[in-house]
Amino acid sequence: MGIFGAMTTAVSGLSAQAYALENISGNIANSQTTAFKRIETSFVDLIPDSGPKRELSGSVTGYSRATNTIQGQISATSITTNLAINGDGYFVVQQPSGFVDGQPTFATSNSYTRRGDFTVDANGYMVNGAGYYLRGLPLDRTTGNPLGSSPVPIQITNDVIPARATDNLKYRASLPTTPATANANSTPGSELMQTSLIGQATIGSADAANFVATSIAGGSQTVYDALGNEVNVQVRWAKTANAAAGPPAVSDTWSAYYQSSSASGAETWTRIGGDFTFSATGQLTSPTSNPTISNLTVNGTNVGNVTLDIGTNGLSQYARSDGTVQVTDIGQNGYAVGELMNVTITDAGRVRGNYSNGQSVDLFSIPLASFNGDNMLKRLDGGAFAETSSSGPPILGAAGRIVSQSLESSNVDISEEFTKLIITQQAYAANTRIVTTSNSMLQETINMIR
Repeated sequence: MGIFGAMTTAVSGLSAQAYALENISGNIANSQTTAFKRIETSFVDLIPDSGPKRELSGSVTGYSRATNTIQGQISATSITTNLAINGDGYFVVQQPSGFVDGQPTFATSNSYTRRGDFTVDANGYMVNGAGYYLRGLPLDRTTGNPLGSSPVPIQITNDVIPARATDNLKYRASLPTTPATANANSTPGSELMQTSLIGQATIGSADAANFVATSIAGGSQTVYDALGNEVNVQVRWAKTANAAAGPPAVSDTWSAYYQSSSASGAETWTRIGGDFTFSATGQLTSPTSNPTISNLTVNGTNVGNVTLDIGTNGLSQYARSDGTVQVTDIGQNGYAVGELMNVTITDAGRVRGNYSNGQSVDLFSIPLASFNGDNMLKRLDGGAFAETSSSGPPILGAAGRIVSQSLESSNVDISEEFTKLIITQQAYAANTRIVTTSNSMLQETINMIR
């Protein structure tokens, strides 16, 4: 039986080496496939049952050994929706089970992949080059929090983002100790607001010219009403009292106004809050909280109540030779209606829609799944995997990081595959020599009988 056993063992070696060659062939063929994971070959000896003094080295069989945990090189691309995973994790994806009226329908089972060459198709879905649809968690557009815990196919719609009325006007500025008004001259107090205008809630067209001549510009900001109409808010500051004018002792006091009508011949200015007073060191002493611009209206367009956000130390008064208001920060939180311009992916793995009104809204969060037994996943066409009882269920929240505008390359090393190819060829040839030698010995046995 020794000769027949040797031949059988050699045949198992041929089969195992042929299996290894097939894996090497597949690895080389997929050396340029995005996120491909090469397959190694493990050889396992098969020992026949025998006594301690009659043990044999046995035959062999080949098994595959996955390399799912070995990452390929990450390379940058110019496509904003291309994604790579740096570290542990898989994208959750699905293939459509069919199409109805041009729209894909999906089954309940998920697949998992590291192939991130996603692009947005005609229906707004993010699909990779193998036809797998990316799944994510929809986000609340206001809070940014996930809506639910089950991923759904990511679909980017062309819905407009509605307008938002301004309700907060951020304003930071430094006022001059001596304002350079049109009426200011060497006479003390000439820089102050005209006495008859002090305290007026609204300065009408008849006094508008005097008001402008005794005040200085404080900057402007475009705000929006509930329909997204633009409203230009012009601010002017008028000083009403100097601390140096006492006794009795007074504080440096200012009044702020915004232009509520710019119509020729009907110009009006409306007061913002009450008096703004400053200490001897230039710090704001009143008001102690953010004032409200009640029912802000410009040229007939009503914005509503707007908070003038001056912060804790946002307003100050210091001596400056130019006598102008130095606006250091101005902004607001409203915007017009916006149309979707493009889609980007943040480093936090959020699908962000960028709109024509300058707003960016997070639409979906892309979860990453991990497995306790990564290398026990079932391989599918297109670089995808399916869970098995040996891999364990998917665990959302993998530690890997999503890298946008990037792709993971195949983890195949051509030079290593060529080395394995040579070794496999030599091992296969050696096994053929066993077969031919066994055949010659059998022939000698037959000849002996003759």
